[in-house]
Amino acid sequence: MYMNARIQLWLMSAMLGAGATFMSAANADQTMNSDISHADTYVKDSVITTKVKAKLAEKHLSTLTNIQVDTDRQGIVWLSGHAPTQHAIDLAVMIAKGTEGVVKVHNKISVQQ
Repeated sequence: MYMNARIQLWLMSAMLGAGATFMSAANADQTMNSDISHADTYVKDSVITTKVKAKLAEKHLSTLTNIQVDTDRQGIVWLSGHAPTQHAIDLAVMIAKGTEGVVKVHNKISVQQ
């Protein structure tokens, strides 16, 4: 399961790199101002989501891989999915709140029955 998390992290990093490349090209063309602001927001949101997922993966808890992370354009993180205990849920929320760029965390994680 740890290798799976590393592969997911690598893939997310590659996608983030591709997004950064796109942003550089978009910034060169000033006629695309509105598109640039949307792409910039998307990259920012993706960076926050990737950071939270990476921190969850660092904990080496397979239970945290059942948690989905989404970030909106205001820096609000939405956690959803299942965890085996309330302690695991609290840990995921604490990790998300402690991540740079996160403004607020909405927790929709439920204890797996």
